[in-house]
Amino acid sequence: MGVSPMEPTMEFLQNGTARRRNRRWPDEVKARIVAETLLPGASVSSVARRHGITANHISSWRGRAKRGDLVLPAPETAMEFASLVLGSSSQPSVSEPLASYPTEIS
Repeated sequence: MGVSPMEPTMEFLQNGTARRRNRRWPDEVKARIVAETLLPGASVSSVARRHGITANHISSWRGRAKRGDLVLPAPETAMEFASLVLGSSSQPSVSEPLASYPTEIS
């Protein structure tokens, strides 16, 4: 026997949003996304929007990076260190403290 047009039928309505799947992010991808948040002018929320994830996810990944549990990629721009020479052209006498001589960074 079929359902007559007058009999009520049961329907299941969705809340209008597709069910989100839990995604697994490889550590390399997490590290790259965290590194993006460390660039000048970047914000966690803007990086999160760009990648379609929540800012809370990125914040937890940043915490892992601070603890050393997530290794960030090397920066794209090369870092250079400046040498620092303490002292002056004249040698201080034994009785003069070193703090009285100016420090120059060149």
